Amino acid sequence: MSTTFMQSPQLFFTSESVTEGHPDKLCDQISDAVLDAIMAKDPLGRVACETATTTGLVLVFGEITTEAYVDIQSLVREVINDIGFNHSDTGFDCNTCGVIVSIKEQSREIGEGVEKALEERGTGKPYDEVAAIGAGDQGMMVGFACNETAELMPLPIALAHALTRQLSQARRSGTLPYLRPDGKSQVTVEYRHGKPARVDAIVISTQHSPEVSNQRLASDLRAQIIDEVIPGGMIDDKTHIYINPSGRFTIGGPMGDAGLTGRKIIVDTYGGMARHGGGAFSGKDATKVDRSAAYAARWVAKNIVAAGLADRCELQLSYAIGVAHPLSISVETFGTGKIADDRILELIGEQFDLRPGAIIRDLDLRRPIYRQTAAFGHFGRPDLDLPWERTDKADALRQGAGLAAEAVVGDD
Repeated sequence: MSTTFMQSPQLFFTSESVTEGHPDKLCDQISDAVLDAIMAKDPLGRVACETATTTGLVLVFGEITTEAYVDIQSLVREVINDIGFNHSDTGFDCNTCGVIVSIKEQSREIGEGVEKALEERGTGKPYDEVAAIGAGDQGMMVGFACNETAELMPLPIALAHALTRQLSQARRSGTLPYLRPDGKSQVTVEYRHGKPARVDAIVISTQHSPEVSNQRLASDLRAQIIDEVIPGGMIDDKTHIYINPSGRFTIGGPMGDAGLTGRKIIVDTYGGMARHGGGAFSGKDATKVDRSAAYAARWVAKNIVAAGLADRCELQLSYAIGVAHPLSISVETFGTGKIADDRILELIGEQFDLRPGAIIRDLDLRRPIYRQTAAFGHFGRPDLDLPWERTDKADALRQGAGLAAEAVVGDD
């Protein structure tokens, strides 16, 4: 996104979401379920858990160092059953699928860099966990917020997630009993001068039982999914609606496509509206800045927008493995800032400590809170109590900027 986006008289932007039964999302949920199980027993455990799946098979692999014991075989089957793949008729059966586990310990060299950050080595200072933890890898992480929705998320991804959540709810509640776990949505929003004007296109592809007709599926999904989610004023006679445009969708989940952890990173974040550093989230403990710093960047960006310092904010952080302090912090407000971006950067430095140890402390990240984020997005989740969605710094940012006090935008 650029300032051109804010100036264009007409621009179309599209985002997608997937349900919890999508094969890539199934893998994300397994990886995060393993992480949660370890965090519940050993909050200091180091976890980098990957999952892959295909027809009748799940492979769990990676590097884990922990004092806890987790029955990964049983846990995998529990997650798959909860998603809804519990019979061969659905294309995948939690009871009969093969589960292969190949786990080793974290590299000693990586572990040493994380335990003792470069800034602390050889100083002789007493051990301070916040100062001592070095970044678990190098990389760039991006946080974003905008005032298009109450949750301060871009409208296209917010609507796409709402559609897939509604699909899941309709299946689980029995409202549409012929639905099966795999599914996707896509929403195209027309923007005018940077503001959402209307929904131009909606795509829903959902797995279903063989007996339901395409006609009934289209009618039900329009009434029970689309009309329940998309604001009426956003749909007009020019809106294109496609429901299972490929035709039948009875073969889904891992039988339809192979799945892999970390392959839906745009779905997990901002639907493409913001840039992305490339790192995935699921299966990683909070010493991995791919996850924790991305959460912190969202926390910062959301508070900046909530404080009224800008209508849109994108924050980029970068880290070096084994180093605590970010190598760079940059902010972009796309011409919507109420104060200079340089001053916003100063306020970030005053209000936020972005070392990995401080992020873990301030967001309380050594807890089993992760599997719930592994479907329907990690950000803008009013259905979940996620610490990086708090707007607890907005008042301080506003006061620091010298802006008049007002209600915090998007505050819970």
